[in-house]
Amino acid sequence: MTTPDHQSPAPQPPVPTAKDRIYRSPMGIAGGVTLLAIVFWLGVDALTRGHGHTPWLALATLILLVPLVVAFTLRPAVFANEDRMRIRNPFRVITVPWGEVASLRSGYSNEVVAKSGTKYQLWAIPVSLRARKKATRRQDRAAAEARGGGRPGAAARGGLGFGGARDTATPSGPTRAQTDQVMDDLRQLLETREQAETAQGEVTVRWAYEIAAPAVAGAVLLVILLAVW
Repeated sequence: MTTPDHQSPAPQPPVPTAKDRIYRSPMGIAGGVTLLAIVFWLGVDALTRGHGHTPWLALATLILLVPLVVAFTLRPAVFANEDRMRIRNPFRVITVPWGEVASLRSGYSNEVVAKSGTKYQLWAIPVSLRARKKATRRQDRAAAEARGGGRPGAAARGGLGFGGARDTATPSGPTRAQTDQVMDDLRQLLETREQAETAQGEVTVRWAYEIAAPAVAGAVLLVILLAVW
């Protein structure tokens, strides 16, 4: 009777890495699409109906403006996973491992501060002072209701509603501005992952030549055309 040969265990499939959380500005995207539509509409109209030097000037302007509009509206994004942040700003891409993040700051702009002291602005997560004020007012109404012994609306408003009835509407909406909540999520991810072995490394910065080169080419062409004509 022969004994079966010892078989090595089947290789285990690699553990899939966590997907990136992607943060972008909806208002920036909407504004970018609108601006691009206007630029293309005016530019194509000048190219097809213009006379003399107008089509060439329109072409140079399109080459200049389209990359800039894309850079400042559609391009900005923040990608975050368990190991690092990747910040895609208008002209740079910054990769910061969590182990190299000193802090995440929110003031008039949101930014990440590396342990080297270098600050990188998060273009994709703009600060909205108006949203902060709205959220603060909701917090104040919620606190007033709590002090009023759980009478919704009475402590916050203290007025009469339609038909003379007391207004009992509760404040609706989040009590944190959306971008502030995003920063809170990133800070929580930083706290849980900054000591992880896979979250260590160096900060890398790459310039977005695919955006800068066409814009510079358009600017140079526009200057040449204006100087010649």
